[in-house]
Amino acid sequence: QVQLVESGGGLVQPGGFLRLSCVASGFTFSSHDMEWYRQAPGKEREWVASITSGGNTYYPDSVKGRFTISRDNAKNTAYLQMNRLKQEDTAVYYCKAAGTVHEYWGQGTQVTVSS
Repeated sequence: QVQLVESGGGLVQPGGFLRLSCVASGFTFSSHDMEWYRQAPGKEREWVASITSGGNTYYPDSVKGRFTISRDNAKNTAYLQMNRLKQEDTAVYYCKAAGTVHEYWGQGTQVTVSS
């Protein structure tokens, strides 16, 4: 059974940091690209970061320089380090595993940036 379980969300003040984790099971983690998305209330889901199976990383301008995606294939886990958080980063964050045939989504973790 395929599972992606995110954790690490919570309430943080502007300028603070969080590290999200996404633990995968039920498929070959190392052969999948891993991605993070987010969805704020009333908005469409937005791509946040990607790391390929080979370790190349990509970010949109909105988070570049503040967010870092990484992966540990030995632990079947992807991470999203989020620094200098802003109120506009408030959203539910989802991880996605993208293979050549299938893609899988986690259930999401809430990140709230507020003073």
